[in-house]
Amino acid sequence: MKLNQVRAVITGGASGLGNAVAQRLVAAGAQVTLIDVQEAAGQAAAKSLGAAAHFQKVDVTNEAALTAAMAQAHSDMGGLNAAVNCAGIGWPRRMVNKEGPLPGEIFRKVIEVNLVGTLLVSKSAAGVMVNNTPNDEGERGVIVMTASVAAFDGQIGQVPYSASKGGIVGMTLPMARDLAGNGIRVMTIAPGVFKTPMVAALSQEVQDSLGKQVPFPSRLGRPDEYAALVAHICENTMLNGECIRLDGAIRMAPK
Repeated sequence: MKLNQVRAVITGGASGLGNAVAQRLVAAGAQVTLIDVQEAAGQAAAKSLGAAAHFQKVDVTNEAALTAAMAQAHSDMGGLNAAVNCAGIGWPRRMVNKEGPLPGEIFRKVIEVNLVGTLLVSKSAAGVMVNNTPNDEGERGVIVMTASVAAFDGQIGQVPYSASKGGIVGMTLPMARDLAGNGIRVMTIAPGVFKTPMVAALSQEVQDSLGKQVPFPSRLGRPDEYAALVAHICENTMLNGECIRLDGAIRMAPK
């Protein structure tokens, strides 16, 4: 898929990894629709990207709203052939701490946003893509999901987060197999420690410490590096049904 032919919906597109993807794709001639719950930030991000960008305030856990959003995105961009899932939450909490055992509601919420939300976005986008005219490779679309190294190396306090990201890794291959007959590819990226708004909120001392844990390059990942991989996935039709760790060879310690 040529980048100037990409018509992408990007969840979590108001900031962080999602916004970096939007910038990378628009710079290459693509059109994007940013989906986020942060309305002011989303509107500002779309405005900064120019006429090739649109914004919709949508909660990724709202199935009906997502179905409508995909139809609107298709109308706004004159097509829809890519979906990039970057929306997510962390909410670290030990199984038992001074306040007591981990509340089930925290686990449910993280799973609902990160895992169920990714599924709802992906299936809603695929429902539109199946009607696309295939390109010369027989391709109708591509879906990119975002996991985390926590799916493999979950740390203390990351039971809900690791479970949600592990679920994304686990559904990558079966989703790719489900959609292969429709010419829709599915890929997952598992970032390491990246300078997202969540990490940027930490003290500089903590950020530096996290960066030093990366074997090479010994620093935090940059959102534009994630965006570059998304762009390559869009362009390389042979990439399908796999999870790529984008982590500088880090293997997270228990804490």
